[in-house]
Amino acid sequence: MIPLKPLGRWLRPGLLLALSVFLTGCSSAILDPKGQIGHDQKTLLITATVLMLLVVVPVIIMTLAFAWKYRASNTKARYEPKWSHSTAIEVVVWSIPCMIVLVLAVLTWRSSHSLDPYRPLESETKPVVIEAISLDWKWLFIYPEENIATVNEITFPVDTPLNFKITSDSVMNAFFIPQLGTMIYSMTGMETKLHLIANEIGEFPGMSSHYSGAGFSKMHFTAHSVTNEQYQQWLAKVRAESSTLDKEAFAALVADRNHDWHPVTYFGSSEAGLFDWVIAKHMGNNQHYGMDHKAMSHEGHEMPAGEHEGHDAAAAPAGAAAADHAEHTADEHAAAGHAGHAGSGE
Repeated sequence: MIPLKPLGRWLRPGLLLALSVFLTGCSSAILDPKGQIGHDQKTLLITATVLMLLVVVPVIIMTLAFAWKYRASNTKARYEPKWSHSTAIEVVVWSIPCMIVLVLAVLTWRSSHSLDPYRPLESETKPVVIEAISLDWKWLFIYPEENIATVNEITFPVDTPLNFKITSDSVMNAFFIPQLGTMIYSMTGMETKLHLIANEIGEFPGMSSHYSGAGFSKMHFTAHSVTNEQYQQWLAKVRAESSTLDKEAFAALVADRNHDWHPVTYFGSSEAGLFDWVIAKHMGNNQHYGMDHKAMSHEGHEMPAGEHEGHDAAAAPAGAAAADHAEHTADEHAAAGHAGHAGSGE
């Protein structure tokens, strides 16, 4: 039987070599940002990590130092079996973590607002609007202002804000371009928003970072950041395609439940309002809850049709007044809601 200590000494260099070889092929997209949002998130991540290491590293060092100093073989170490309290240690142990938590709280508060995905980016350049719809298992992108659509590929000019409107026609997914920053979910019957920008020319991998089925691992796309001239050439290339993205073409895409990567597809034209139609078709008869409300009596029971009509006729004057009041209240709520979301880009 091989002793454990010699075996460990023999295996340690091999493990270190294998780890070094493994890490040489790793490149974290999050730590290699190509856009302003990605840079800000990288700075926040590194800052938060360093602040937490201010506690972790000294604790590890002191643990090793104390274990060495007060080892059984060190007879010169001071032995105080009845020691139980030190004011100096209590001050250090509580004050430093409290200060770090306070700094982290300020960073979290500020970054939560400055990096709000719904907040439009400040720029003198007109943004490019892209409507993203997650399907099984591919991404459909609609350029409403350009009247084109693509599958599993987007192209945009460098240093230009990107305004994404995101929804899903199937299960929940997550839209993520790691080198540009910020992941956000796509959900049926809902619209989420995301604002990004690329400060460098290049190709950036995009993905669904949320598990959604057997073909989920192949649900990726490529984001191309190009010059304005190249962007116009790409638009002309897509518009040259004869295919049109309408409801029938959309239904064909949905029916193609690919478990492998779907090839890049271009649509030279796109039916107007298709993105809103995809959202609306998952909301049911009731536009707020997706429920079909029936006429109910005050006791909570369904009323017969004739009785319901008589009740409506009798309550017409009061109903008119209530409608006026409801309309006035709705206007107030709409104004308040708009003001409340103004800071986040709503």
